[in-house]
Amino acid sequence: MNRSRLPRAVWLLGWVSFATDAATEAVYPLLPIFLTQVLGASALSLGIVEGAAEAASSTLKIASGWVADRARAKRPLVLAGYLVSSAVRPFIAIAQSWTHVFGLRLFDRVGKGVRTAPRDAMLASWATPATRGRVYGFHRGMDHAGAVAGPVLATLFLIAYPGDYRTLFALTIVPGAIAVALIFFVREDADLRPRQAVQPLSPVQSFPPSFPRFMFVLVLFTLGNSTDAFLLLRLTDAAGGAQYVPLMWSALHVVKASTSFLGGSLSDRFGRRTIIGAGWLVYAAVYAGFAVSESLGALLSWFLVYGLYFGLVEGTEKAFIADLAPSSRRGVAFGIYHAVLGFGALAASVLVGILWTTGGPAVAFGVGATLAMAAALLLFLVV
Repeated sequence: MNRSRLPRAVWLLGWVSFATDAATEAVYPLLPIFLTQVLGASALSLGIVEGAAEAASSTLKIASGWVADRARAKRPLVLAGYLVSSAVRPFIAIAQSWTHVFGLRLFDRVGKGVRTAPRDAMLASWATPATRGRVYGFHRGMDHAGAVAGPVLATLFLIAYPGDYRTLFALTIVPGAIAVALIFFVREDADLRPRQAVQPLSPVQSFPPSFPRFMFVLVLFTLGNSTDAFLLLRLTDAAGGAQYVPLMWSALHVVKASTSFLGGSLSDRFGRRTIIGAGWLVYAAVYAGFAVSESLGALLSWFLVYGLYFGLVEGTEKAFIADLAPSSRRGVAFGIYHAVLGFGALAASVLVGILWTTGGPAVAFGVGATLAMAAALLLFLVV
């Protein structure tokens, strides 16, 4: 691959993620206020909704990755996943209880579970060891750029139609349909290759020792990495309402989008572990800041710094997985990686929900900061 250019397929998948996140992130920052104030759910219910949805998604990521490794082409799985999410997301508009939102979020994340590992494996096929950070960094940057556009449009809509969350949720069908249509233009080299031989049944078989070691450290980090809905709930309380919360969410993604390509490129130059460790320390600092800060200005500042963590870590972690996994096992490797993130999110979100309810936000965020610092230390000692 020409180092100065990205393949057309990488660009197309970037725009698919842009459109999908524009739809998803127009909804996500409003869910805490929609669940707690419109539907009367508790903070613990919020943690269960988001955590369980991610856990269900993660279970499917392992299975879809395993199927993708055995399949001649990965694009059908990617298409099916985006189609499911785009179809069910607008139905949040007619939810009447938090359990309805739970079911819809579950199906939304099922779609993500089906598509994510095959898509990440496809991206690896269009990258070299020297350009993986750039490829994954670009893709995450496009993802976050969509997450800028969605909340900005949501904010403008709510300024014009205050409190009309349901209509806004229904309108997300438009960018979802665009994302699905773009996938048909992606041409996959794997379409021309013969079907691979049946893979070993054990999902960790044939991986180098560094892979399970990294997964072990990642488990520790994810135990403190709860759903961002708690950060949004804290910002909503400090702001005294949700009208401008989507705009804050959009600003976060401006930081994510502007640093993702840089973070991936830095990992190509200075090594994956160094950049991941730096990102985890940024995460620890942000959660510590949320634990001790009270004013909206301070919380919003920490919230924007939080975007740097994503820029440094998201693309770099995926490039690291591609480095560690054999090419014939990358689908399963990405499935395991995303499963660790998802089940960790479930455990962390329930834990933070309990700590928030019993000890308050300071205790909940303090625990997250401590676990992130411990994981950053172990990353250099174990991996």
